[in-house]
Amino acid sequence: MTDNTTASLNGKVALVTGGARGLGLEIASQLAARGAYVVIGAREKAKAEAVVSNLHALGLEASAIKLDVTSDEDRQQAYAAIDKAHGKLDILINNAAVLLDSPNGGTPAPRQPSRALPSVLRETFEANFFAPIFLTQLLLPLIERAEAGRIVNVSSIRGSLTHLSDPTSPVYPIRALAYDTSKAALNAFTILIAEELRSTPIKINAIHPGWLRTDMGGAEANMGVEEGARATINYATLDETGPTGGFFFLDERLPW
Repeated sequence: MTDNTTASLNGKVALVTGGARGLGLEIASQLAARGAYVVIGAREKAKAEAVVSNLHALGLEASAIKLDVTSDEDRQQAYAAIDKAHGKLDILINNAAVLLDSPNGGTPAPRQPSRALPSVLRETFEANFFAPIFLTQLLLPLIERAEAGRIVNVSSIRGSLTHLSDPTSPVYPIRALAYDTSKAALNAFTILIAEELRSTPIKINAIHPGWLRTDMGGAEANMGVEEGARATINYATLDETGPTGGFFFLDERLPW
């Protein structure tokens, strides 16, 4: 795959969900540093505005919107704001997600799948599966107006059925039913919509950014957000020869 990590993004408009902290913050910062106009979406607008202030201080272009991805009203307002300000959307990073099964990504779920709580399953699927689907559907007309729209669904290796069923895989013992199955479902959505859009210039892929040192990933994780963000952005800036409908970690195609 072509390395696109240094190409200018001048004139591109990007939306990053969950963009006020962790991986989303780093993705937004790197996109802005490369010239993109970045719309920071966060549940708390004040936190998004703080990020925007920091980017403006560096001479970078960005704006903030309140975007709880599980809120239909927030999703509608996001569409209206981007449409009014830009009339298009070049890059959509579906990054916002929750992990409710366990304290962090390196800790096995205290409840086995047979005892997973319905409330945890429903809340997880609302944020990790339904929200990115509904947001992507809503914003697709804006993405279609871009020259070559790119959508990246931030998934996880824990959404790989191959890894979940492999006793030698490092994710095998975690057994976080809500998180793991929500990411597997997100992967399925990625395949289906990518095939629908294959005859268009739009490319959509799922990526595993790595086990990252964030609140979600935990302190024992083996990668920083900088590397995870660079990998994500590489799939957000693919040229016309790049893949679509795939599942990747860095340059490695992961098994479904």
